[in-house]
Amino acid sequence: MKTTLYFREQVLRKRPYLKLRWINTALKKPVYKEVQTDGRIRHFIYVAKLGKYLRVVTLSDGETVHNAFPDSKFKKDNEY
Repeated sequence: MKTTLYFREQVLRKRPYLKLRWINTALKKPVYKEVQTDGRIRHFIYVAKLGKYLRVVTLSDGETVHNAFPDSKFKKDNEY
């Protein structure tokens, strides 16, 4: 998995509970995906252990992970 320096040094340090398998699943089989205005791509999956959707943000290439966090605002009907 390709990652940014920010992801490796900041995100994983701040959120040690994140599992790389969750992130891989979000990239391969997202339940929802959208492109941000800056070109980055959001991938969402539901993680039962978190009780929330996980948002994984990649660079515009769709494979380099930049950020990941539980998204309490994400709704199943994809409305914020």
